[in-house]
Amino acid sequence: MSTTTRPSQRTRSAAHPSLAPAACRSLAPPITVLVGILCGVGLLMVLSSSSVQALRESGSSWLYFQRQAMWLSLGGLALLVALRAPLRLWRRLAGPLLAISLTLLVLVLVPGIGIDVNGSTRWIDVGPLRVQPSELAKVALLLFGADLLARRASRIEDPRAGLVPVCMVLGAFTLLVMLQPDMGTTIVLVLIGASLLLLSGVPVRRLAPLAMFGLAVGAILAVSEPYRRARVVSFFDPWADASNTGYQVVQSLVGMGSGQLTGVGLGASRAKWGFLPNAHTDFIFAIIGEELGLLGSLSIIGLFVGLAVLGARVAIHAQDRFGALVAGGATAWIAGQALVNMGAVVGLVPVTGVPLPFVSAGGSALVANLFAAGLLLRVATRPQAGSPKRSAGRAAEA
Repeated sequence: MSTTTRPSQRTRSAAHPSLAPAACRSLAPPITVLVGILCGVGLLMVLSSSSVQALRESGSSWLYFQRQAMWLSLGGLALLVALRAPLRLWRRLAGPLLAISLTLLVLVLVPGIGIDVNGSTRWIDVGPLRVQPSELAKVALLLFGADLLARRASRIEDPRAGLVPVCMVLGAFTLLVMLQPDMGTTIVLVLIGASLLLLSGVPVRRLAPLAMFGLAVGAILAVSEPYRRARVVSFFDPWADASNTGYQVVQSLVGMGSGQLTGVGLGASRAKWGFLPNAHTDFIFAIIGEELGLLGSLSIIGLFVGLAVLGARVAIHAQDRFGALVAGGATAWIAGQALVNMGAVVGLVPVTGVPLPFVSAGGSALVANLFAAGLLLRVATRPQAGSPKRSAGRAAEA
């Protein structure tokens, strides 16, 4: 979405002033349906994949299902807030959200405040809820980057105008997240930042060296810790150490393979009986493949592909640069995270611990994903310039 393409787009909008807004609004219902289906499938599959572990831990098979339903309700509220509030409000809140996110990412590393789970300190207890500050960081990066790059569109060729400040914020976020450590979330943050820079029109000649540098740093980080190095080694041949470093991927592949075309049946998974770790979180796609088969797996992939295509169309038809960047960044976030998760489950990328958006069991991640979906819908349903709704309340216009 470079600056050289804007005049022609403005000409088309002037000739057909209702074309882009009408095209955007027509995309909102199918996006809502796709997100709703994914959330519904997620709720059902969390119940199926977690029932055995929940029964073992609490004596009730409904433990994780109830938690997922609660977080889904909070996520639905977040989606509605993002949908109903004007985009202008989110632009104003980009700076405060950035400051809050950085503060929380620092606090989570403070002993006694951050909650350590399996060697990672990623959570903070807020009353009865356990929240993950890095999920708020995704939202903050999306809004801050979109606002900054939209305001400085005329100077996008100057690295000091957009590239440097976005990279500085991204670098601060990734450093704090890697100290937790959480490489999966770091990858998603990089996806969001890179998509915003690319969509804003930053020259590829400036992004290419940064991409090479990022890959080099990522490779170093991937082998700097023994557990991450073991994941990389097992990625190339998980069957070489199927009982240790490659165990999770092997069990995932075995489970998906046993599902064949139509699956073993909903609730009939054998992998969830203690064979596949994190069956209801990071590896829920493997349970889908086992219980619903290849057809079920392809259906989930198709839902995400459809969401990505619709999100891209919303970005293309957005009325202004900020809306286009928000829609494009949110789409890249959701689709990229889904790709990384499913790739890890089937052994195409190393295991990173990234949940499947809308589907995996999770709290803060589910709320953040639904908030991003709400922003996407907000861009799609934004009132048309000059419409009665906008004229009646121009001060509150999105």
